[in-house]
Amino acid sequence: MHFKPRATRRRSIYILPNIFTTLSLFFGFYSIMGSVNGRFAQASWLIMISALCDGLDGTVARMTRTTSQFGVEYDSLCDLVAFGVAPAILAFFWALTPEQLASFSPYHQKLGIAAAFIFLACGALRLARFNIFSGARDPGFFQGLPIPGGAMMVAAAVLWHHRAGPPIAPYGPAILGLVLALAFLMVSSIDYVSHKNRALFRNNKPFETLVSVVLILGLVIVKIKSALLPLGFAYLLSGPIVTAARAGRRRARPPAGEEGGPPRKDEAGPAKADH
Repeated sequence: MHFKPRATRRRSIYILPNIFTTLSLFFGFYSIMGSVNGRFAQASWLIMISALCDGLDGTVARMTRTTSQFGVEYDSLCDLVAFGVAPAILAFFWALTPEQLASFSPYHQKLGIAAAFIFLACGALRLARFNIFSGARDPGFFQGLPIPGGAMMVAAAVLWHHRAGPPIAPYGPAILGLVLALAFLMVSSIDYVSHKNRALFRNNKPFETLVSVVLILGLVIVKIKSALLPLGFAYLLSGPIVTAARAGRRRARPPAGEEGGPPRKDEAGPAKADH
């Protein structure tokens, strides 16, 4: 029996996380094609699938210990397409075209183009900031709304609108406000809980928590088009609450050195992570 050299096996394993990253890029690209052709619900589901693949690539990389700088850069480039370009184009063709905003005000017909571009630009800034400062921050929290979260909110809004058969035309000004709010949250300093936060897995009532999670998942499965948007808004609102709570704890904490021991440092995050 012949065995591959260890270095060869390791190089083959590196392919695994990047396959999921490429799948995320593919579904993001396919979502763009759906939006251009007016298949908005399909484009929204493709963004959701892309987000699932994006979550799996980091998980696979950590499980197989195949994180790399190449994976970080490739992941960011793919995220910009799947969660920056795709939702911006989806929002524009769905609700922000000049014709749809003309009824709002004839002088604001091009606001949709500007809002879609601002969303894309803020997503790019969000990714750049994450790549530079991720190692200096607590990996249990994101600074600003993660770009997949912003993309999924746009997709969830479309699915909510399509939850009961053929929908009427969306209300452009409301979607305009949503897109601009998501862009602001992505580049803000508001803290959002990461799925890698260890506190999420420390619970005094694990059984009750598990039952609650099962019930929520059941609701999402049964009413998925109606459940995603409220859950998304709940996550958006959690950011200011978490930020205020963390600020309060920092103010209540005694200065470093008063109780002995070195000052606390944030842990460095993994090389490949969600944005």
